[in-house]
Amino acid sequence: MVVEVEELRKSYGDVEAVRGISFSVARGEIFGFLGPNGAGKSTTIEILEGYRERSGGDARVLGADPGRPTRAWRDRIGLVLQESELEPALTVRETVAMFAGFYAKPRAVDEVIELVGLGEKRDARVGSLSGGQRRRADVAVAIVGDPELLFLDEPTTGFDPSARREAWSMIEGLRAIGTTIMLTTHYMDEAQHLSDRVAIIAQGRIVAEGRPDELGGSQRTATIRFELPDGVDRAAVEAELGAPLERAGALLSLATERPQQALYRLTAGPSARASSCRGWWSSARRWRTSSSR
Repeated sequence: MVVEVEELRKSYGDVEAVRGISFSVARGEIFGFLGPNGAGKSTTIEILEGYRERSGGDARVLGADPGRPTRAWRDRIGLVLQESELEPALTVRETVAMFAGFYAKPRAVDEVIELVGLGEKRDARVGSLSGGQRRRADVAVAIVGDPELLFLDEPTTGFDPSARREAWSMIEGLRAIGTTIMLTTHYMDEAQHLSDRVAIIAQGRIVAEGRPDELGGSQRTATIRFELPDGVDRAAVEAELGAPLERAGALLSLATERPQQALYRLTAGPSARASSCRGWWSSARRWRTSSSR
């Protein structure tokens, strides 16, 4: 196993952020760590990366204790943080080349740039890149050291649907070259699409673990109720959600086993496949949603 965690705990005073969790990550797989903000995902990842001390339990990453990191061990892992700020005045190639110099056996700079899909932007300054392109640059500097294990901490937060799908393609490309990936996310559809296995964490505890199809099959149906703003077409909403809606008075309702994905579509705008719906999404001013299980 690349990652082995047993009864891991982390407390901040009287607040227990991680409450005795256990899981493992096999070589070559994408392991999804799914949960809402504040669930304990980033705290766990920072412990495994060697940047935060644990309060209890045991952790092994690439056979070593991350609480006692060495330079050689750090050469074997790559990190993509939730937020990072690369030097905006450097070009993409200059940036990746600079980070390559930190490693004993880096990958070829141009190969890495092509791998993350920035070949046409290699001579562009980082400050001129779009948000999605900057995230690709973050991944480039994380993998230029040819890591055995890559930590991706909420890599698509704030992305529009099109940029998220592009990022997914890039992550799938990393899997294809044999990189083991530990992915944290609060998007259920992202975890389902990318992960070989998923652990769901809530309030510092793992509440479910397994393959995405196993977890999906165990879900109960949720009902989402909402009110359409004036001028919004019900048929367009149904087309975007890919499911029929029921009406009860002023409210419409949707029964679904994937409530997080449905709520994302309702609140974050249309997918690239439903460009005809963009007008009414931009006019939507008032949504009331509720869910019940």
